[in-house]
Formats: sequence, structure tokens, C-alpha cells
Amino acid sequence: MAKAEYPPVPEDAIVEEKFLAATGPGGQNVNKVATAVQLRVDAFRLGMPPWAWQQFKELAGSRLTSAGELVITARRFRTQEANRADARERVAELVARAHERQAKRVKTRPSRAAKARRLESKSARSQIKKGRGKISFD
Repeated sequence: MAKAEYPPVPEDAIVEEKFLAATGPGGQNVNKVATAVQLRVDAFRLGMPPWAWQQFKELAGSRLTSAGELVITARRFRTQEANRADARERVAELVARAHERQAKRVKTRPSRAAKARRLESKSARSQIKKGRGKISFD
């Protein structure tokens, strides 16, 4: 599977790059080597138009802080360099996805016949349910 190419993250947008001890399998190596990368990116320096910014905020979710920093933690690989590249690629992918325009929703309205059919089916269902009640022999 070929990787998609995204434009790189501008260096001035990167606020902090921290290496942490990764979790998960790997034995003693995981415990002694800080291979995971936590990348903090100032989202305001990415220079996105307002419509893309809205989409970006939705896509980022809880990874976006109230200060406007995007926090990405990459621990998929065993080396710092691979995790570093993975974190930057994930930021670039998120920005690229934010720039994809969403199709405008066209409002539709049900036709008169459709409304009539719906009401008919509702009343038919109502009659079925009424038939389930107790029977009185008056």
C-alpha cells in the first residue's frame, strides 16, 4: 500500500517535540529508551482559512488544546526517527483532511403523497396496537 504524500508541517508551527518512554511490547528496550514522540503544533501558525479551521477543530477533537495547540503522540515504531516522521505525517494528514471541502447538503422536503403514506401507516399501526388491548364483553 503506497503512502499518500502531504505537504510537510512548517517548522515555525512546531512548538515542542518531546521524546517519552513508549508503552506496550518491547521488553527491556521499552523501559530504558525514550522512543515515543509527543509533538505540539501551534494550529494558528498553520494558516488555514476559516472553513478549514472549523473542519480541523472537528477532526482534531480532544487532541486540540484550549490554547490552540495540537498534541500528537506517536509510538507506533521502535525508533525515534520513525516515530518523529510518523507524528509529522499525521499532522500533515490532519491538515490535508481539514482542507477537503464537504459537499453542501441540499434540503429536501417530503412530498404530499409521502406524508399521506406515513400517516396511513401510523394509523394502521395504531389500529393493530389497539387490537391488543383487553376485550370487554358488554
